[in-house]
Amino acid sequence: MTTLDTLDDKVAAAAFRRLVRHLRHRTDAQNIDLMGLSGFCRNCLSDWIQEADVTLSKDEARTIIYGMPQSEWKAKHQTEASEEQLARMEASLARNEAALDEALDESFPASDPPSMTEPGR
Repeated sequence: MTTLDTLDDKVAAAAFRRLVRHLRHRTDAQNIDLMGLSGFCRNCLSDWIQEADVTLSKDEARTIIYGMPQSEWKAKHQTEASEEQLARMEASLARNEAALDEALDESFPASDPPSMTEPGR
């Protein structure tokens, strides 16, 4: 059975490129709305690319995702965020942090040496 971790890299890369092309086409899907709904946006994708390839600058990674310099994309497509959008984004980010903290809490005890989990031992 194929899982996310065993999915062929070529297949995963094709799906990722399709996602990026979809986001390039759907300029009406604002980053603030993506953040409010899903907890990630185009900037997150570019940050993840930069984390995977530290030789890329932030601007280079953003251009990969936006298909143009981010400043150009913002001038052409970005709208002003409403208070409601900002509030949804903040709530969504809090959910990200809570879920990440919980996932890390679950993984650390199994991987931490006893000296970290049982002080004085």
